[in-house]
Amino acid sequence: MLSAHHLHYAYPEAGQLHTVLKAVNLELALGEQVALVGSSGSGKSTLLNLLGGIDKPASGQIFLKGQEFTALKEPVLTLFRRQNIGFIYQQFNLIPTLTVAENILLPLSLLSVPTKEQQERLAHWLAAIQLPTRASAFPDQLSGGEQQRVAIARALIHQPALVLADEPTGNLDAKTGQLILDLLFKLAEQAQQTLLVVTHSKAVAERAERILVLQDGVLQTNSSTLAW
Repeated sequence: MLSAHHLHYAYPEAGQLHTVLKAVNLELALGEQVALVGSSGSGKSTLLNLLGGIDKPASGQIFLKGQEFTALKEPVLTLFRRQNIGFIYQQFNLIPTLTVAENILLPLSLLSVPTKEQQERLAHWLAAIQLPTRASAFPDQLSGGEQQRVAIARALIHQPALVLADEPTGNLDAKTGQLILDLLFKLAEQAQQTLLVVTHSKAVAERAERILVLQDGVLQTNSSTLAW
């Protein structure tokens, strides 16, 4: 469903070129749940941004559902990303001036989904994240766990093929983080969405079907022999 071939990424630093990723190859199957781990600065978030179409590699190709989106130009790339990819961040990234309902519906609004369908999906997702009475609340009126639940609904509501989560429990206490993790994996599985989770937590990584490890810009696929 997702494949990346020979991804290379570097940026200039202090007059030299700093290499972050070296010839990364990756394949994710439809509905697969995968964890990406590695030490700080290993390039995990950079790889996530490349796979999400936010940044472009210096070289290499990325295919999603058979489409090489690294070759797409704006605004075609923006539309492709909106249709096919959902993002979940450690900082929640909810828009503070929008209500819970408005935050969740944002992807559908950007895709011009009819209002009736938007409301039907909203009701479904408010129930799925167990916040059916908080549609009119604003983010600052919610707990951290509640905000991340809203962020999950926003990431999944437009039925993307790929969901990318960057440290989704990093700002939550252990108990709340476990509940959020249970919800994320359950909802992605129900929708048959491919899920890639970046994490520092071994407990989080072990929830996935497969673990990938980034070391010195190189992606290792056999995590059993690696320390992280």
